[in-house]
Amino acid sequence: DSGHVGAGRTLEQLTDAIAAAGGPRYEWRQIDPVDGQDGGQPGGNIRNAFLFNPERVSFTDIPGGDSTTPVKVVGRGGATALSASPGRVAPADPAWRDSRKPLAGQFSFRGRPVFVVANHFNSKGGDQGVDSRFQPPARTSETQRLGQAKAVNAFVKELVTADPRADVIVAGDLNDYQFSPALKALTAGGVLTDQVGRLPKQERYGYVYQGNSQVLDHMLTSRHLRRVDYDIVHINAEFADQASDHDPQVLRLRVRDR
Repeated sequence: DSGHVGAGRTLEQLTDAIAAAGGPRYEWRQIDPVDGQDGGQPGGNIRNAFLFNPERVSFTDIPGGDSTTPVKVVGRGGATALSASPGRVAPADPAWRDSRKPLAGQFSFRGRPVFVVANHFNSKGGDQGVDSRFQPPARTSETQRLGQAKAVNAFVKELVTADPRADVIVAGDLNDYQFSPALKALTAGGVLTDQVGRLPKQERYGYVYQGNSQVLDHMLTSRHLRRVDYDIVHINAEFADQASDHDPQVLRLRVRDR
């Protein structure tokens, strides 16, 4: 725990390894957190980041984003943009205390802006188990996730109010089920559609924990993104030899003319 918060070496090693394995040469964008303020392993300074293939999509760099300055929505209609890209969503909101802050970025895909918010909501640590002797189980961590969901929902509402045709993707490890209060708050007002809910019921899981098939990772899209394909790729949940306690999600989209 040296106080160093940079992630450049980590991201360089990760992207080099992907390229060496035959994958794309990714670029990245991220914002260093304030030391010790985002939870996780002491000294780890966990954070969200974007990796993207510059041959497929470009990142719209807008200066001004830092660990404590909230990103804003500027302009209206087709001129809607972020005040900073990358930027952090409401980093001073108490909902993000000791938790990783959402990272908002503005991309350009086939000439159209696409706004992406990467998330990692607080974990279920301290909650009673779903099969514990206490029924219904107490979910003490839920209060903070509910606040986090409301903060992201408010930000997306700003975007789609400025431009009802805005293409917005909210994604990440939300650490809660698709029917939870947090996800209901995140989709409130119909501003976002949780793509998990469009899968057949038997496919709505991204991991199996203590025999419970569950969804913790989500991808949500704004109204204008109607033509999307979504799937959860089960490369971990169903196997003994696992690389992660999460299955990856894949979202394919087509941007539409205004």
